[in-house]
Amino acid sequence: MHAREKRDAREAAVQFLVHCDLNGRVADADLDADQTQFWKMRGAMRRVRQLANHLGREVLTRRPELDQRIQRHSQNYLLGRMNSVDRNILRLATYEMFHRLEVPPVVAINEAIDIAKRYGTEESGGFVNGVLDRIKAELDRPLREALAPDPYDRAPAAGEDEEDAAERAEGAAAVQNVEPPTEPRRPSPPTPQASPGHAQGEARRTAATKPGPLSVEELF
Repeated sequence: MHAREKRDAREAAVQFLVHCDLNGRVADADLDADQTQFWKMRGAMRRVRQLANHLGREVLTRRPELDQRIQRHSQNYLLGRMNSVDRNILRLATYEMFHRLEVPPVVAINEAIDIAKRYGTEESGGFVNGVLDRIKAELDRPLREALAPDPYDRAPAAGEDEEDAAERAEGAAAVQNVEPPTEPRRPSPPTPQASPGHAQGEARRTAATKPGPLSVEELF
C-alpha cells in the first residue's frame, strides 16, 4: 500500500471509532454490521477497507489497555472528558505503537498528529503530540525502525484495482441514490453535498445533544 492509502485507512478507522464511541458500540457488538453500514457511507479501495477494519477491531478489542496507557499520561485530562476525535486518535496511535511492529512508533505518532490537525480542534495537534510523547517512554523497541514486514505492503492482485474502481463507482451511486450507469447511458449529475468543513462543524455542535445514532457524514 502507498502511504496515502495507509493514511486513508487510519482516517477511516478513526471515523469508525468515533462512530462507535458516540453510539455506545463496543468490541462485543455486531461489528460486521456496523462496518458494512460504515462503508456504505464512505467509499474506499478494498485494501484501505481491509486495513481500516483491522485497525478498528483491534482498537476496540484492546480499548481497556489502551485507555489505561492514555490516562496515565494525559495529566489532568480525564479520558471521558476528552474530545471524541482526540480520544480515538490517541487510541489508534497507542495501539500502533505497542502492537503493530511493522510500523515505527514515530510514524504512528506523526500520522496521529496530522490526523488530529485535520479533524480535531485547533489545539488537537499539540494535545495529541504531548500525550503520545509521554506514552512513548513506555516503549521497549526502537522508535524509528519497523521490527516486522508490513503485510499490507503487498502489490495489488491482478484485476484488484479494476474491481476497486467498480466498487467505488457503485458505492458512490448508492450514496447518491442513483443507479450505476450502463453504456451508452450518460451518468446523472451528482447530488450537491455540503462541504467537509460544514459537515465537520455541524457534527461537533450537535454530537453531544443529538439523540439516536450518528452517521459518518455527521461525524466529520
